[in-house]
Amino acid sequence: MEPDSSSPEENSSEKNDEQQDQSAEGEITEDSKPSDGSEEKEEAEKEANEDEADQQPPDVVKVTDEIDQFIALLSSETVDDDNEPPKIPESLEQYAFLAEAKIANYDATDNPVKWGELPEELMTALLENVARIHKLSVSLSKFSSHSEYAMTLNRFGEILQRALSFFEEEFRLLLEDCDVQNIEYSSDPDPEKELPPVNYFPGYPDDIIAKLNRLVHALITTGHETECCQLYFLERRKALDAALDRLGYEKNSIDDVQKKNWDAMERDIVTWIKTYKEFSKNILPSERNLIESIYAGHESASLNLFRILTRAFLIQLLNFSEAVAMTKRSDEKLFKFVDVYEALRDLVPALDGLFPADDGVHELIKSDATLTRCKLGETIICIFRELECKIKTESGKTAVPGGAVHPNTRYTLNYLNLACEYKDTLELLFKEHQRIERADSNRTGPEFQAANNQPSNNNEEVTVQSPFQLQLIKVMDSVDSNLEGKSKLYKDASLSLIFLMNNGRYILQKVKASPDLKSVMGDPWIRKRSSDLRSYHKSYQRETWGKVLQCLNAEGLTVHGKVSKPTLKERFKSFNAMFDEIHKTQSTWLVTDEQLQSELRVSISSLVIPAYRSFMARFSSTFTPGRQTEKYVKYQPEDIETYIDELFDGNSGSQPGKKK
Repeated sequence: MEPDSSSPEENSSEKNDEQQDQSAEGEITEDSKPSDGSEEKEEAEKEANEDEADQQPPDVVKVTDEIDQFIALLSSETVDDDNEPPKIPESLEQYAFLAEAKIANYDATDNPVKWGELPEELMTALLENVARIHKLSVSLSKFSSHSEYAMTLNRFGEILQRALSFFEEEFRLLLEDCDVQNIEYSSDPDPEKELPPVNYFPGYPDDIIAKLNRLVHALITTGHETECCQLYFLERRKALDAALDRLGYEKNSIDDVQKKNWDAMERDIVTWIKTYKEFSKNILPSERNLIESIYAGHESASLNLFRILTRAFLIQLLNFSEAVAMTKRSDEKLFKFVDVYEALRDLVPALDGLFPADDGVHELIKSDATLTRCKLGETIICIFRELECKIKTESGKTAVPGGAVHPNTRYTLNYLNLACEYKDTLELLFKEHQRIERADSNRTGPEFQAANNQPSNNNEEVTVQSPFQLQLIKVMDSVDSNLEGKSKLYKDASLSLIFLMNNGRYILQKVKASPDLKSVMGDPWIRKRSSDLRSYHKSYQRETWGKVLQCLNAEGLTVHGKVSKPTLKERFKSFNAMFDEIHKTQSTWLVTDEQLQSELRVSISSLVIPAYRSFMARFSSTFTPGRQTEKYVKYQPEDIETYIDELFDGNSGSQPGKKK
């Protein structure tokens, strides 16, 4: 046999192959043997356990810990844009699943969860998760150029947007649920009332304030400050509009206001003042407290919101006052104009406590209010000065019956009396106007001297007079001049004097009865007015009763020691005729002031009755008793006194002897 020419390696390889084949055959043979089923059972249990593990929810604590670690990793200095980003952990998918499921529970369309009804622990957990998702999104955005990161960023961006949309809607609903019906607005706001306390939130209980604040923090820290503030502005603007409605304020443009008649505008001014005071004294301070509490921790946002809301409503209110200032001037509007002026004046100090020092919006509102106030101030000054001119140029040609107080006198004195109730404001206005005039002019005429407190003719004892006092005196002087002119409408000089006495006494009594008007006019003016009245009274006595008294003069009645009977008869006839005419005429004249009426009657009686009694005692016996005496001695002294007491009653001309 030839020796085997194969090498040892080949022989060895073949041998190994045979062994492997035999082994394989043995395994196949072994597998193909009948089995007792234990191995299949173990395999099935293993697969079932794996499926069960896949179906179990992920461990939330473990997942969130891994997410926090991943965020910390992405935020660390060792990871930057120049390096390859770390591998995204599988826990991100699990966390996304958890977050989506949780948000879906809250904003479900069929049975949504209300933020205000959430228990504290669920609310806290939701806020923490939204904050974590936001941090994760910020961290992922560093590597958004990598496709895997971009996809994950988009996924969590959608989740975050859905959560924030839920927050925005719940924020709006909580604001909208303000209990407007329980908010009280005063009908007459107290100007001295202090600002509302910092914990006063009209319509919102404390727990709602706290929940709103947490939503605000969540929205602002996740980059949704603009949306959050817009929502607040829109909802609170509606609430403040409702406040305007409840106060009865009607929103009108400047054109709309100017188209209204004065009666309608006067009613609107009353409502405007009430609304304006309520807003500046109560509503805006409360709104400031509300904003600062809801936006606690975000002072810049709260201040900007308060600026926007305040300006929106105050500009609307200021537009009304500007429209009032632009209306046609008339003296009947003066006092409502002053009311509006005072409300604008009081606005600035009321707002000073609501804004930081040198705040731009605050300064702008102050500037607008001051400008409108200045316009009103000039209008008020013009109305007052026009009143003086109006009185001077008024030229009614009809005399007041019976010499009574002229309607214009009553109107003017009542007007000045009411003006003096605004004395402090008008004093300041006229002083300010005087300063402006001095700055604009170097006049040296009488007007300028008066403005420099030069005494007037009626007030020579006064050394210092305010501009307002000077203006009042000018108006009074105009009244005097006008009355002097009207007194000349009477053909009867005595009636003319009664007219001057009636009006003079009315003016004097009005001034005395008003502490403010009396203070402004001063005691010297009162003394001068009283002196004028005494002068009128004496002139009346001479004009009316001088000729009557001449009839009772004994001079010329005795001739050669004997009484001239014809002359005496003529004297009695003249006296009777004059007295009858005076009684007939002057009993129709009207003196309404009881004191003046009494003074006139007493003074007439003191003049006539003693003279008549003396004349009677001396000469009545000259007549033959009987018919001759009755014919010429018509009145007894007691009769004269009775008929004098019938003068100035405004009767229709009763005859002597006919008792009232």
